[in-house]
This record gives sequence, structure tokens and C-alpha cells, in this order.
Amino acid sequence: MERLSGPGYLALDAAAWRRKREFFAASFSPCGLCPRCCGAKRAQDRSGVCLARKDVRIAAHNLHFGEEPPISGARGSGTVFFSGCTLKCLFCQNYPISQLAHGESFSIEQLAGIFLSLQKRGAHNINLVSPTPHLYHVVAALEIAVARGLRIPFVCNTSGYERAEVVAELQGIVDIYLPDLKYGPSESSRRLGLELSGVDDYCEHALPAVAEMFRQAGPLELDEEGVAVRGTVIRHLILPGQAQNSIEVLRAIASSPFRRAWLSLMSQYFPAHRAQGRPPFDRRLRADEWRRVRDEALRLGLDEGWFQEME
Repeated sequence: MERLSGPGYLALDAAAWRRKREFFAASFSPCGLCPRCCGAKRAQDRSGVCLARKDVRIAAHNLHFGEEPPISGARGSGTVFFSGCTLKCLFCQNYPISQLAHGESFSIEQLAGIFLSLQKRGAHNINLVSPTPHLYHVVAALEIAVARGLRIPFVCNTSGYERAEVVAELQGIVDIYLPDLKYGPSESSRRLGLELSGVDDYCEHALPAVAEMFRQAGPLELDEEGVAVRGTVIRHLILPGQAQNSIEVLRAIASSPFRRAWLSLMSQYFPAHRAQGRPPFDRRLRADEWRRVRDEALRLGLDEGWFQEME
């Protein structure tokens, strides 16, 4: 894959911007941006399953140093936390943002200003957290910001529950994809996805969506300072009592067209939100569970990336 000089959006001409605006405007209301395709009439300020309405809603925007090292770098990732989420994870650590939609409404013009402000503060990138319900606003704001001097990479930080057709329209806009892969393809993992995140079709959408992300961005590419400029990092959070699900996810990655994506294997689970009183999700991960999953990743050759050690 040929390496681009600068973010991909700098190569978009007026016709490309117009086509992308038109696609996301049509997908925004009635809403078909995520696999739920709930049809919410958001232009009339009616919310969808994700709680998103007409305006873009943001919980926080700041320099963030807690991402993977090539994303945060030395100066931080310019992170925008969007309110609402397409999933309803019972263990969500950010549930006031994702499921209660805490935050403030912003105009598209103000969102463009946020992007430029983060760049001015030294951010290595613009990191969009759970942006899918707001892609109409993001694309419109990005076009404004580019005209005013935005020049840093765009990161799409997502749950992985995406429509591949929508991801395809992000080509030329997103430089770095940071998706989760939460659940494997088996029937037991399908039931787990329904129990924990409210969807029983997670894997059937996530696998083709991540394949499309990797087709666009390829494996992670770093600059001379070790900061990501392009590529794909797949995150997987190991859940207590669910090592077999994690192994399924790893095997799906190893047999996929995106097996060269970098892997971020996370052990940071704790029983947040509605996980209390729901064994085994009401406890932390055990060391033996973590070792079992880590060893399988190494056996499969998925050793490019990060394995978060147990505390």
C-alpha cells in the first residue's frame, strides 16, 4: 500500500466532499448509519436507539494520553467523546456518556472549531470516540476545518459494530482505525453479545466492517517519532469467565484479511454500570484467564501490538 503524504482528506476534491456530504445527509435521517438501521427521523429531532438527535452532542474534548502509545504520542491525542452509543454494554465504563447521553450540543461550525483548537494545542491527531451516529456532522465539520488549516490525521475509535457500507464512505477521511472486536462468531458468542451489549448480530457486522477498515488503512504506520500516521489497531477486552470468546476473536482475526492489523489485548475490565451482581461479570479478570488468551495470541502469531499486563 502506497504511503500518503499527510492525511487522506487533503487529497479530496470538491466533488468528493460533495458526494460524501450527500451520502451522510441521506443516511442521517431517517437514520441508517449503524447496523440497527432504526430509521429515526433525526432531522425532526427524534432520537434513535443510540439517543442521538438532530444536533451533534459531545461529552468532552481534550488532549488524551491514555490511548496506545503511537496514538497518544508525547503530546496527546485530540480526543472528542461523542454522546450516545449504538451498543448497550452492561459493563460500560463510560455509561453516563454512552447510555445516558450526558454532554452538550454543538453546531457543525463549533465542531470544526474543536478540531482546530485541538490541533493548535499540539494534538498528534483528532480521535473520534463513538462517532458513528454523528458522521453527518463530522464530515461537514471536517470540510470546514480543512479549509481553515487542519492537517493532522483522523482516528475513528469505534465499538466495531458498524455497517461496512458506511465505513466504505469514510475512505479518504479516516487515516487510523481503532475498532473493538468484542465477540466471536460462534452461537455462544452471539448469545453473549445479546446478553452483554444488546445485539445478537455483532460479529456478522464487525468482521466485514473491520475488513473494510483494513482495506483502506492497512497495518499501522509510524513516523520518525513513533507516532501513528495511518493504519489499523484492533482492540479486544478480555471479559471475566469468557476466555473462550476471546480465543474465538483471536482465531477470527488470524484467519481474516486483516490479520496484519496491530492488536491491543486489554486486561483492564472492571465491573462497571450494570455488571454488579451479574456473575462472572461482577469481578475482575483472573491471571489464568489472561494468560490463556495471551498464549493463544502468541501461538497464532498475533504479536504485533500491545498486551496489557495484569495489574
